[in-house]
Amino acid sequence: MGNGRTDASRSGVAATRRRLREAAPIWPWSQQSLIAFVDLLCVIWAVVGAQLLRFGINDPTLDVLIRQTPYALVGGALAIAWVLMLGLWGTRDTRILGYGPTEYKRVATASLWLFGGVAVVSYVFQLETARGYVAIALPLGIVSLLFGRWVLRNVLVHDRMAGRRLSRVLLVGSADSVEHLNRQLSRHPEAGYRPIGAFVPGFGDLEVGGPELPLPVVGSGPSLDEILSAISATEVDTVAISGGAAIRPETLRQLGWALAAQDISMVMAPALTDIAGPRIHTQPVAGLPLIHVTTPKLEGAQGVAKRGFDLVVAGLLTAVLAVPMLVVAVLVRTDSPGSALFRQIRIGRAGDPFRMLKFRSMASDAESRLDELHAASNGNGVLFKMKRDPRVTRFGQFIRRYSIDELPQLFNVLKGDMSLVGPRPPLPVEVAGYDDFAHRRLLVKPGITGLWQVSGRSDLSWEDSMRLDLYYVENWSMIQDLMILIKTVRAVATSNGAY
Repeated sequence: MGNGRTDASRSGVAATRRRLREAAPIWPWSQQSLIAFVDLLCVIWAVVGAQLLRFGINDPTLDVLIRQTPYALVGGALAIAWVLMLGLWGTRDTRILGYGPTEYKRVATASLWLFGGVAVVSYVFQLETARGYVAIALPLGIVSLLFGRWVLRNVLVHDRMAGRRLSRVLLVGSADSVEHLNRQLSRHPEAGYRPIGAFVPGFGDLEVGGPELPLPVVGSGPSLDEILSAISATEVDTVAISGGAAIRPETLRQLGWALAAQDISMVMAPALTDIAGPRIHTQPVAGLPLIHVTTPKLEGAQGVAKRGFDLVVAGLLTAVLAVPMLVVAVLVRTDSPGSALFRQIRIGRAGDPFRMLKFRSMASDAESRLDELHAASNGNGVLFKMKRDPRVTRFGQFIRRYSIDELPQLFNVLKGDMSLVGPRPPLPVEVAGYDDFAHRRLLVKPGITGLWQVSGRSDLSWEDSMRLDLYYVENWSMIQDLMILIKTVRAVATSNGAY
């Protein structure tokens, strides 16, 4: 048995080296080296920009102990420390690149900790560091770093969508769990995983390579040697262990050791879906990594923070957009007869109905003509949608494409019926068809924008729309709200799924 493991380990190492050669990047540097170089450019830009904006072309000095140190030297030391801090904080970890907000969070956190350290050092050694210099360098650096990472992420995601830079994954588990994991990973190739085979321990009725699963089944024996042989044959660089895998704990531990020796990643995939990272907390107990899943509640301080954010931002937007909204209202009335505003009953938090406001984008008799158009619906089976709705006016097509018709909902936000970010406001007929679980989307206020707005809008199926709304409710956070607002700008600019 020992020789078998050694052979499998050696062949696995050779396969890993072949994969690394075949997956050569489109640029001459490694991905992490490129990110480090871009980080360096961004922080140099930040410290140089801060010095020019604060001191102009002069180069003042800073009293460091008993020596006069030019600020150019201080900036150089700060730039080097900044790049090193980003590396120490794990911002270039390949596991977080290309998908999710973790990379951006780590970049911001590392930068804040660095400048916190600068403040402490300045206080302890009584260094008269120019506050204006720090106040410019920190935000300028964070914005530059986040923009640089965003550009690199787009390049990486483009590669992954084209089938490059993907980790070849062997899924290990029961047939149902393997099928579920394959479906979830295949939905998001930008995450960097490509399932290429399944190993189903203890499932003796499955023929190896049979058609029972959407992936080729490369084995079903529960022994370590059979698993390692399948890994070697498939030449994967990641093994994902899903729920229901009939593998003994001792075998699983030995598998982890064997994979580490071959530089193959091992991922444990519990049967949890649509759960955001901040809700998951791991606690080692008696040698077991227990996973605690918490549920965020929009109450207390969190509820006050979200409502305060809504009031401030909606108030500012209303003040800034008051004149443009007045112009839109006049153009709506000029384009077709009828009121400038369209009022419709929607269901809000806890099932309370309210009147949602929109700029009218259809003819005034649109509601009475709905029945005759139902057969031509392009909607998701529940909601009525038409890509070329004859009831939409000429100006209405323009304001719908760029979501200008949604602007009056700022008044709904100020009134408290809606939030800036939240689930899509449902119609009463939708709520009437909800099951027990779908009612959970009514635990929070509906939003002007949300995950549905930045994920396809009218092109979403009813199931996907509901899944996104429930995901938002289950994983709410202020960071997520900010990310959605930023993505909304891009979604509106491209007008994808708007009709």
